[in-house]
Amino acid sequence: MDGTVLVADDDRTIRTVLTQALTRAGCKVHATSSLVTLMRWVHEGKGDLVISDVVMPDGNGLEQLPLITAARPDLPVIVISAQNTIMTAIQAAEAEAYDYLPKPFDLPDLMKRAARALEVKRRAVPARADSPQAHDELPLVGRTPAMQALYRLVARVMNTALPVLITGESGTGKSLIARAVHDFSDRRSLPFVVASAADFHGIDGPSTLLARAKGGSLVFDEIADLRDDAQARIVRMLDTLGDHAPRIMATSQVDLMTQMEAGLFREDLFYRLGGVTITVPSLRERVDDIPLLSTHFLARAERDGAPLRRFSQGASELVRTYSWPGNVRQLENAVRRLVVTATEDEITLSEVEAVLGNQPAMQPMQGAAGEGDKLSASIAKHLRRYFDLHGGALPPPGLYLRILREVEAPLIEIALDATGGNQAKCADLLGINRNTLRKKIIDLDMSVTRRRKMM
Repeated sequence: MDGTVLVADDDRTIRTVLTQALTRAGCKVHATSSLVTLMRWVHEGKGDLVISDVVMPDGNGLEQLPLITAARPDLPVIVISAQNTIMTAIQAAEAEAYDYLPKPFDLPDLMKRAARALEVKRRAVPARADSPQAHDELPLVGRTPAMQALYRLVARVMNTALPVLITGESGTGKSLIARAVHDFSDRRSLPFVVASAADFHGIDGPSTLLARAKGGSLVFDEIADLRDDAQARIVRMLDTLGDHAPRIMATSQVDLMTQMEAGLFREDLFYRLGGVTITVPSLRERVDDIPLLSTHFLARAERDGAPLRRFSQGASELVRTYSWPGNVRQLENAVRRLVVTATEDEITLSEVEAVLGNQPAMQPMQGAAGEGDKLSASIAKHLRRYFDLHGGALPPPGLYLRILREVEAPLIEIALDATGGNQAKCADLLGINRNTLRKKIIDLDMSVTRRRKMM
């Protein structure tokens, strides 16, 4: 990797780390804590790549992007920011940043992105002046890697014409994602229409829907719940879309592929919706976001006129470790109830236990026809997120064997445990040769203890 990199960050440690890493990689580095200095270097023609923070002592890094584009259209900019919300990702994309990474970032990942940026020329597209501004009520809250990957995916697809399928468990915020795709896109001034089953009654139902959408966004909420005749009408409607068609989005809390294979969802509709799939993680998959969400809901309740509340340490820990089968919606409702019912400013552990004691137990995801289908859906969901977390780059080579090994090891361990360490029974259970099982145990460095299995 060669070239000159301009680094702008007010954190001396980050400047030092990036300077050392980029220098070792063969680059020349100019580092500064000032946007004024950065812009002077840009106008002087220095640098082949800019890596810039957003919040700086003398200004906002995102606001400099259009100026950098105007002065040096071919100069790529990688934005790094501790303000890691969906707004930052959206604004970075709209200002035509080459890439965006939230802090704390993974240094090897940043180095790979920097190497790619130095190899390609940045396409000069003027930033729009009507970009949405940050506001207090963000449509999404979350700073975990899973949510950051989701933010980046929304930013990449928002201004395309591809249909979007948004999947996730009930209460994860699928409708908020659909709204965010619309509100931050170039269709934001056009209608956002959510279709219901009643919209397909009558001959003029689909045409009326299109007239309401007027080239904006048309969302089919929980599309798997629609009857086959409604699905057929959607297919015919999609086949007649013209030049000024609305952006098509759909949400589903069930695995549509599983439904299609079971004959419960139309194959032709499935493939018409398959432009981009955005999978919204469950709250169990982003536990570190729970305290942030709880604080957000407490603050929202206060703004709505409720008393100011806070969680005790024990209460906060219970909220964080609870499984939340109803996801963000259940968390929000629980916080709102606690704000009203708490007797003091500090919400106690016992008060949280009283509320959560009446909540439903964890339930499996809906829509799978059998245990194998549930496993397949879970693996597909995991793999999609694994690819998304690489930010558009491909994972390291050897993926096939790595994934098989990840599945194989726990399968053999659980089967051995179930058979009390009896390798003959385990091999029979798995349907493989005993010698094959023994070789896999050695290859996977497993410790096997033979014991009597208590049933």
